Amino acid sequence: MAELRRDRPVSFGLGVGLPLLAALALASVLQHLLPVESAGRSAFSPAVVAGLCWAGQLWYVGYSLDPAPVGDGPWRRLLGLANALTLLRGALYAVVAGFVVVPSGTDLAWVPALCYGVGAVLDKLDGTVARSVGRETDLGEHLDTAFDTFGFVAAPLVAVLWGLLPAWYLSISAARYVFLAGIRWRRTRGLPVFDRPDSDLGKYLAGVQMAFVTVALVPAAPTGLVRTVAPVVLAPSLAVFGRDYLAVSGRIPGQD
Repeated sequence: MAELRRDRPVSFGLGVGLPLLAALALASVLQHLLPVESAGRSAFSPAVVAGLCWAGQLWYVGYSLDPAPVGDGPWRRLLGLANALTLLRGALYAVVAGFVVVPSGTDLAWVPALCYGVGAVLDKLDGTVARSVGRETDLGEHLDTAFDTFGFVAAPLVAVLWGLLPAWYLSISAARYVFLAGIRWRRTRGLPVFDRPDSDLGKYLAGVQMAFVTVALVPAAPTGLVRTVAPVVLAPSLAVFGRDYLAVSGRIPGQD
């Protein structure tokens, strides 16, 4: 499991300049696309919230970059179609996050479903592109995981605040953080941490979660049916996190 490198400086351009410019650009665009009358009145502007979330994601990208080999700067390693698609997915998820401050009755209620749904499609596409052009990298994998995690927080939170999903569904948003906290706790105690099971089940269930949350956010979706199905969709994903923690803690074999 990749760990963040905390023992080296982050370039000013990638660590500060890019997030700031991206935040301003996204907020400016959304300010025109999401007028106050449609987005709903709030103490916080959804455009500003989205911009801040986008800046935070990009700061995390810069913070996560390992030192580059000679002649290969951090900006260059972010270039490429696969990483561009992944970064676009992060921007779409930031837009979704902006709607946490928007009332459910807004005329733009379809935007979170559209942005999260497109992001879910891009999640499958960026990996395919990376494999096709032979550019699979640790950075690309790290970006993919980071944006997936952010999306699993933003989209369910909007759905819960709008009454489309029950509050306990946010356990899927917390699951990865609890899992990582458990690993860090073991390491600080000097306990061994083993590999996760070599299985695609978690990725498959993540795709199911993305599809389900997208449907839940669609304004025309029957909320009663969505809330009834929610525990059936949620339980397998939580069970996989539990299985993985038992594996990394050595309580069960880590290989299928």
